[in-house]
Amino acid sequence: MAEVLVDVQHVVKRYRRGAHVVNVLNELNVQIPRQDFVAFMGPSGSGKSTLLNLIGGLDRPDQGHVIINGQDIAGFPDRELTSWRAAYVGFVFQAYNLMPALSAEQNVALPLLLTRLGASEIRQRAQTALEVVGLADRASHRPAEISGGQEQRVAIARALVSDPQLLICDEPTGGLDRTTADDMLSLLHLLNRDLAKTIVMVTHDPKAASYAGRVLHMDKGLLLEQGRLEPGQARNGASQ
Repeated sequence: MAEVLVDVQHVVKRYRRGAHVVNVLNELNVQIPRQDFVAFMGPSGSGKSTLLNLIGGLDRPDQGHVIINGQDIAGFPDRELTSWRAAYVGFVFQAYNLMPALSAEQNVALPLLLTRLGASEIRQRAQTALEVVGLADRASHRPAEISGGQEQRVAIARALVSDPQLLICDEPTGGLDRTTADDMLSLLHLLNRDLAKTIVMVTHDPKAASYAGRVLHMDKGLLLEQGRLEPGQARNGASQ
């Protein structure tokens, strides 16, 4: 058995909408081994993105534990959680969130500006990250000067620049055409295989999910197993 990197235990998450309380995650349990590439699928409102936010330290559970690499991040103070997130997690979203006035290299370097690294090392790391995603020759280009697929690759380079253990990808192909999406997913597959990055992805696209090593289905805040809702149960096997 591979070492577990992500261990979500009995997690409950609720949101208030006016006078109503909405249960989003209901005693959810899931384990993700190190170097896994797992895709979560399910209908809107099933809790997929909420789970991603908890694993990535962007939100906290109301109950339960989110243990990453042996540390229960749900109990971290805000400042410690922010530092942990910057060091251990890279985020790739459907929206590229690039700064239009900055070059590709400057956008990639943004996560490092709050570190103690010197300017030359920051630039070197940004250049290396752009090389990994095949955009070294676009380092000086601004977002308006590159294609949507290249913008998403810049976003992936930005997620990689701090050399995180974990990549969180929320609908990363949502705004891309099929060919561009396949190119981007192939890149994620290579990052998982060759750089040993653990990737947790949410997608509605079965073709996108087929690039993952495992596909887990969610509904009503639980994992779905053989047509039944059971906490902590995952579908074994992968779509290839």
